[in-house]
Amino acid sequence: MNGGKTGNPEAVRSLVVVFSYHHDNTRKIARALARVLGADLRTPSEVGPDEIAEYDLVGFGSGIYHATFDPSMLDLVDRLPPSPGKMAFLFSTCGAPAFAVSREFVAKNHSQIRERLQAKGYRVIGEFGCPGWNTNGPLRFIGGLNRGRPDENDLGNAEAFAWELMEKARG
Repeated sequence: MNGGKTGNPEAVRSLVVVFSYHHDNTRKIARALARVLGADLRTPSEVGPDEIAEYDLVGFGSGIYHATFDPSMLDLVDRLPPSPGKMAFLFSTCGAPAFAVSREFVAKNHSQIRERLQAKGYRVIGEFGCPGWNTNGPLRFIGGLNRGRPDENDLGNAEAFAWELMEKARG
């Protein structure tokens, strides 16, 4: 986990916007990303388009619901003004079986928000996804799926992803 290092918030002004509901799976990832990036952390209801415009790098994260981000996050992105060249990244957790969470699976779940951001001129410089604990529906009767996820390994991977983002953002 990068030895407790934190990023330099003055190098690239960063914001992490997260929607996390069931078990705070996505918020755990958001905190790890924000710590490395030295980023502010907000929910979609706590931030508006004007505030987002003040940042150099903006992360958008959500649990995956019906193969996409939460509607509150999609609505926020729809309200953003055109921002040619502004850097963004995407991250998510999902309740799918861990063996199914591939790079392609994550990209597919991110497609709606990615396309909306790109239509506004955003440059998506990275995407991250990992399994999250899922106790929806009948899964609650068997203790859920992916119990304990995101785990320390997932958080370490999120931190490594944040360091890669920082390198890309500094260009």
